[in-house]
Parts: sequence; structure tokens; C-alpha cells
Amino acid sequence: MKDRIKRDLMDLMKVPGLSGHEDRVRRDLRDRLHAIGVKSRSDRLGNLVAHFPGDGPRVMLFTHMDQLGFIVRKIEADGRIRLERLGGVPERALAAQEVLICVGKDMDVSGLISNKSHHATTASEKYHVTPYAELYVDTGMSCSAEVEAAGIRIGSPVVYAPQAVALNNDRICGTSIDDRAGCALLLEVARFLKNRTNGPPVDLAFTVLEEFNLRGALPLAQNLLPDIAIQLDLMLATDTPDMEARGEMVLGGGPGMSMYSFHGRGTLNGVIPHPAMVNLFERTASTENISLQRSAQVGVLTDLSYVQLVGEGVASIDLGFPMRYSHSARELCDLNDLVSLAQLLEAALAQIGPNFSLNRDDYT
Repeated sequence: MKDRIKRDLMDLMKVPGLSGHEDRVRRDLRDRLHAIGVKSRSDRLGNLVAHFPGDGPRVMLFTHMDQLGFIVRKIEADGRIRLERLGGVPERALAAQEVLICVGKDMDVSGLISNKSHHATTASEKYHVTPYAELYVDTGMSCSAEVEAAGIRIGSPVVYAPQAVALNNDRICGTSIDDRAGCALLLEVARFLKNRTNGPPVDLAFTVLEEFNLRGALPLAQNLLPDIAIQLDLMLATDTPDMEARGEMVLGGGPGMSMYSFHGRGTLNGVIPHPAMVNLFERTASTENISLQRSAQVGVLTDLSYVQLVGEGVASIDLGFPMRYSHSARELCDLNDLVSLAQLLEAALAQIGPNFSLNRDDYT
């Protein structure tokens, strides 16, 4: 299992798929599902879903396939390219980063985000974060006509240059671990669901537009009307000096379960998990001898916050894997956490049957 997840994850990390421009990722996932022997369909927005029939409450198990990045805002006469952020891109981590301007397969253009030469910076500039609007991308081209001839236009999607690197101790480093790790996990769960003999009906979904406005999963959920929603995404690892006050989430310490999330700015939304789901995963983790970590964070938000409100309301929970350095060009996760999360999901799904109660009074 570990080798399969590693292969899928590292392959998917190399496929560019800016939010709203996920087509290459969707096609790759569709082909991987087909190779497993699983049929899938996509909707008008680009969400990809595979249905596994069963008996019991209907489960929507999903993760997002898109990544954050940039949109070309302006092409200067001398060929420099100005960007607009798409998603929560950290400005302090942008200068000198390599990017990929997505024009088309085998046509993409590499570039470098500017960083003023150190020898020319003033004392105050050395400790100053340059706003993204003042940065530009250098592709090596010398005029706007050359840039446009390469297929680059205002509105072209731009992502961190895709990279996937295997580090020591089963650690993976690179771009868009958020949330290609979730995608790799769902592929592994699809292998399990294809061969199971019982269990609930499951809609396995890879969703779009999470990094843009958290709404890509909403139309899909409105169509599927699940009773249960399980969302997979990163959990903020708090085992580095800069994060230790934020919680107890340890990289390599097992999968995580969110007990509370709230954005706290912009979209005032979040998720408090349904007690039936908390009980299910805690009980399953204990039975399977899987270490299940807990998270409670402000500043974190997933599209489950909207899915939970579909129909009569959906019994919902966010599960995930510890990850360091979120939304930067080099994120970091531990393969063993992904393996444990896949095992936890498979075991928990097998326990959801026709008599599985979603009545809150049964869990208080």
C-alpha cells in the first residue's frame, strides 16, 4: 500500500492544476481510476466522482484536486509578467520561486518570480517582504510579442513549478501535497471499495475550486444528497518551533481528526464534527490500533463547511494527514500517516451499515 500511495502522490504532485483549471489533474485521476477498474463521471464544474453501491446511509468521501497559484494579470512591453494571487498564497514565500505558466501540455513556460539582487538592496529592504503586486515573472523573453507568441495571455494559470522529492524516513516534499495526498488516498480507498462485499453506498469524489472559494463540492453534494460527508485534507503539523503553540499534531504521529475549524476572517464558516462521526473514527482507530490525533484550529477552512448544510443537514467530519509548510512551494508530509489514514477509512466505512445511527441523542 505504501508504495502505491507514494507512486500516485508523487505523480500527481507533478501535474499542474490551478483552481478553476483542474482538467489535467481530473483526466489523470480518471485514467488511474480506469486502470483500477473503477468507472467515474465528471459534472459541469469538473468534479470527478465514482459511485460504489451498498446498503445504509449514503456517504460522500471527498478531497479537492485543485491547487493554489496565480493568474497572469498583465504582460509588460519588455516581457515581464505581472501576477494576481489565486488562493491563500503567502507573499513572504514568493520571491525567487520558480513557476510554471500553463499554456497546454508540452507547451508550458517556465519562469522565475523576481527578487531584487542582494548587492543592490538597502538595509531596510533586506528585512522587507515585497508585495506580490510589485513582483514579476521573468521567463527569459524580451518583449510582450514574444510572450504572447508562446501562448501566454491575461488570465493564463500559473502554479509553483511542480516538484516531488522523496526525503529520508518516508517523508515527501514538494508542491501541492495539499491536496494531491488526499487524491492519492482516495485512489487507494477506491481499490478497497471495488473489491468489498458489503458496506454503505459511497460516492468517492475529487472536487474542484476549493482553493478559490470553497464551493466546488457544493453543487456535487446538492446532487448526491449524502447522509454522511467525510472530507480529506491537510492537518497543520505543530511539531516545529514556529507552530508548537498551535496544537499537538505531529508529523509521523498518525492521521488527524478535526474537532473544530473556523476561518475567522473573510468567510465566517467552519466545521464542528458530528458526534456519530467522531465516535466512529475513535472507535475504529482503537480497534485497528491506529494513532488518531486531534486538531482544533482557527484560520483553517474546508469546503465541508458548505457540504454539511446540504438537504436536511449532513453528518460531517474533516479527516487528514499532518503537513508542514502549508501553501508554500515546498510542503512536507509523511507517507506513514497517509497509509494509516487509508487503513482507518477502509475499516470505518466497513462499519457503516443499515442500522448505523445518525441520531445525535445516541451519542450524548
